Amino acid sequence: MSDETAGVFPNQNIEAMIAAGAIRAQAPFVDGQVQPASLDLRLGTVAYRVRASFLAGEGNTVRQRLDEFEMHRIPLTDEGAVLEKGCVYLVPLMESLTLPAGVSAVANAKSSTGRLDLLTRAITDHGTEFDRIPAGYDGPLYAEICPRSFSVLVRPGMRLNQIRFRKGQAVLDDGELGALHEQTQLVDGPAVIHDGLGFSVDLRPAAGDLVGYRAKPHTGVIDLDRIGQYEPDAFWEEIRTNEGRIILDPGAFYILVSREAVHIPPDYAAEMAPYLAMVGEFRVHYAGFFDPGFGHDAAGGKGSRGVLEVRCHEAPFVLEHGQIVGRLVYERMAQRPTQLYGAGIASNYQGQGLKLSKHFKAAP
Repeated sequence: MSDETAGVFPNQNIEAMIAAGAIRAQAPFVDGQVQPASLDLRLGTVAYRVRASFLAGEGNTVRQRLDEFEMHRIPLTDEGAVLEKGCVYLVPLMESLTLPAGVSAVANAKSSTGRLDLLTRAITDHGTEFDRIPAGYDGPLYAEICPRSFSVLVRPGMRLNQIRFRKGQAVLDDGELGALHEQTQLVDGPAVIHDGLGFSVDLRPAAGDLVGYRAKPHTGVIDLDRIGQYEPDAFWEEIRTNEGRIILDPGAFYILVSREAVHIPPDYAAEMAPYLAMVGEFRVHYAGFFDPGFGHDAAGGKGSRGVLEVRCHEAPFVLEHGQIVGRLVYERMAQRPTQLYGAGIASNYQGQGLKLSKHFKAAP
């Protein structure tokens, strides 16, 4: 892979890594697994219920640490197994890596996973951080899964998280990001640029007073293979306001939407940066990858709004319309992808507004 320029690897480079054996799998790769700038990772055939979340740590394998923390194991079969709300599980993934020198990786939950408040993080042998895989890593991958709001039914091969590969660093600084916005509008309004592209929350919708959803505390199980089958009101409370503000309750999980429509040009990828404590006692957006082409072919390339997955922490917090709640960090692609988000690859959230995960029936 030495001929790659710095940047995030597009789909054709990921396919080349598979062909070269840098990415391996226990089962054949499936259609749609390779995305424009990432690879979907698949659950294996067993889930380990563990006492607590953990990292392997330097000098340790995940298997060694499992001996300390495993409570029991659950076979994952085609009939499915329930992962219960509030419990922590470790699932070996079908994929493993032999990363070339200079090529690192970062994992994140897929959009539909984040919208279910299904905390899913990748861990590795000798790892000291979640979701970060250093250059040259050679070994298996595991998913730590903690359902926060809903119990879920899972099966082998389900794709809850994804991995993105990069060579070197190609993050745009504020000057480069401002120049890119001048060249090709990144948001449909003034660009707030400071360590990335800021975005705010929409609590004054153009029509009606529905501004978001809050997860109900006691619900049934969600089968992750059932698409468009669940009634939203069985799992979610509607959040409505005419005041342009809401109060977030500690421990509650919300689905909101950004005021801005975001555009990711084809030669770039973006990632939602972690929230800053100074903006409030909450976290925004578990599923942090934005693929090349997101918002690019919606409404003439004017962007798609970002759905915000929000969890409030220690204290009730007043969230105001237009308040900056996060930022997007843009990176150059190593090459332009041969496929783009939304362009014939059955992307679920292109051109979206306020929208629950794909498991729920759409509003009439």
